[in-house]
Amino acid sequence: MAILRFLRRLLPYLLLLLILAICGGLVWFNFFREKMIQDYFANMQQPAQTVSTITVKPTSWTPNIEAIGTAHASEGVDLTVQLSGIVKEIRFKANQRVKQGDVLMQLDDSIEQADLVAAQADAVLSEQNYKRAQTLRTQGVGALSNVDTTRAAFESAQAQVAKLQATLDQKRLVAPFSGMIGIPQIDIGQYLQPGNVVATLQNLDTMRVDFTVPEQSLSQLKIGQSVVVGLTDNNLEFKGKIIGIDPKIDPTTRLVSVRAQVENPDRKLNPGQFVQVRVQLPKEDNVIALPQTAVVTSLYGDYVYAVRPERKPGPQDAPDANSSSETAAQAAEKPADGEQAKPLAVYQVFVKLGRRSQGQVEVTSGLKEGDIVVDAGQNRLSPGMHVAIDNTVNPADAAKQQ
Repeated sequence: MAILRFLRRLLPYLLLLLILAICGGLVWFNFFREKMIQDYFANMQQPAQTVSTITVKPTSWTPNIEAIGTAHASEGVDLTVQLSGIVKEIRFKANQRVKQGDVLMQLDDSIEQADLVAAQADAVLSEQNYKRAQTLRTQGVGALSNVDTTRAAFESAQAQVAKLQATLDQKRLVAPFSGMIGIPQIDIGQYLQPGNVVATLQNLDTMRVDFTVPEQSLSQLKIGQSVVVGLTDNNLEFKGKIIGIDPKIDPTTRLVSVRAQVENPDRKLNPGQFVQVRVQLPKEDNVIALPQTAVVTSLYGDYVYAVRPERKPGPQDAPDANSSSETAAQAAEKPADGEQAKPLAVYQVFVKLGRRSQGQVEVTSGLKEGDIVVDAGQNRLSPGMHVAIDNTVNPADAAKQQ
């Protein structure tokens, strides 16, 4: 009976110990499970990302200065009249090729024609009086003052004829140069005043292209330098040369105005068009350049992802282009029998950039010949990630073909 009473008193304590043991086991199991999950993900091998790459090597670099300009005709003018009058005749049609000296329009000049006939008759009479006075003077029966008077009258009559002839010439609109004339802005019978525009005349065989470049590029420009011009950046089909450089830099925009003369044999360029301009600079050799898609810009600087054999992380693994003695190309070679291919990984390499031209960017430091650099898809990568090289479809090659 005493034992039963003792066990009855111990029973609550035993139940409490059992409950504590079960709770402790559950807590330990949860901690153990979380640790195993963490260890599993920490040691899990991520699948290699497939990337396209390019091999760094020195190449020829043709630097250019890119700009946007406006095309103008080498000779272009809005034709107007100097005298008022009524339009009598229009001798041109829209988009007609005209030659220098062609009469384009005639104003009514009937009054001036009559005045000219009268002036010419007066001039003939004045000339006869002058000759008669000279004859009498040589015979000794005429006065010298009579000769002077008739000569002045003759010269005045000649001047009047010349004045009326100039007025008649101004009643005609003549092409000042050869070119293409635009749409007529007048009608037969219309009364014109000086300054009224008749039509526009443009010489489209040779064009002037005005554009601006930053002041830093002023030292690279010179008269006679070659330029190419086009309506799009991918189709620069018009060739020309620089014929003028403004010696003054705009203090507001810090830009320099430049003018180029461009041949336009097919007349595809029209005055007023926006055009792409590329100033061609001398060719340079042994320049390291990459596609702009290979460079990533961040707050800490510009960098690229270099593909190298995987190495264990350590304090010596700084992102330096010269830190690996074995290249990715060597590691990616087919291993010998019984050997396993070394895995490849990507590492950040910070670079310094120079000039940019036609989708290429110059790398002044950070890379050396033979380095393998990822040229697309960097947003899917992180330092140390395993990669597999597949250059079957290379974005850089596709861009060059386009």
